[in-house]
Amino acid sequence: MKLSPSRSFHFHNDNLYVQLQETVRERSVFIVQTFYPPPISDRLLELLMMLDAARSASAKRVTALIPYYSYGRSDKKDEPRISVAGRLVADLLVTAGAQRILTMTLHSPQVHSFFGVPTDHLSSMPVLSRYFRGTDLTNTIVVTPDIGHAKRATKLARELGLPVAAASKKRISDTEVIVDGLIGDDVRGKKAILVDDEIAVGTSMIEAIKVLRKRGVTEVSVACTHGIFCGPAIQNLSAVPEIKAIVTTNTVPIPPEKRAIGIEVLSVAPLFAEAIRRIHEGQTMEPFFAY
Repeated sequence: MKLSPSRSFHFHNDNLYVQLQETVRERSVFIVQTFYPPPISDRLLELLMMLDAARSASAKRVTALIPYYSYGRSDKKDEPRISVAGRLVADLLVTAGAQRILTMTLHSPQVHSFFGVPTDHLSSMPVLSRYFRGTDLTNTIVVTPDIGHAKRATKLARELGLPVAAASKKRISDTEVIVDGLIGDDVRGKKAILVDDEIAVGTSMIEAIKVLRKRGVTEVSVACTHGIFCGPAIQNLSAVPEIKAIVTTNTVPIPPEKRAIGIEVLSVAPLFAEAIRRIHEGQTMEPFFAY
């Protein structure tokens, strides 16, 4: 299908203007907007205004398709006087007119329950597992840099028929983490697939590789769903001699200057296309629940 045209620009006072340039009356509308810097606030406001525009133009059903829901990282009140922004943004999307949410690889499973409308939470695991099945997996282990994501790493490991291990991580700040141990199968002398839901600054991956290096791992493939790669993340990862490949998906756009040597960007468009077809035709989403 062709992409329906829309118009978006800022007035001189920086207010945002959004217009859908095709009729949506009594039609099923899927508004695609991912949250990536800079600035994420503009992406969010544009989506809210497009949802509102579609609803007020008498759309039959409006679905917000958000490949990367960045506010999923704000999923709990772990400090005093802060907002659980993941839930707040979910409420804003519904208030603006979203009648359904379609997204991929939320930072934590509980974020799914923040949305007050039907929500389909897809996984990139079929795409990642297909990629790695096409590589040499001899003497390989799947590792996650965060024990909180051990279930996801275990599912990938099962798909590939590989052992799995998880790092013990403590986050100090947005740019500082401590990785002080590994839990699971022995990694000594093995190649590692280091997998996480997203890579922003890359600190968790780099600190995890330091631990793997001490355990005798000499080759690492880094994999994630959301390749944010803020600031010098790509340069920092490329400088780690153990990293032989960086694998991510296109849930966020990755500009040419960030496509370092060895980076592989996999497309999740077929997964979203099939989900859209099933939603539109009222078919079951059960096949997506395997992950």
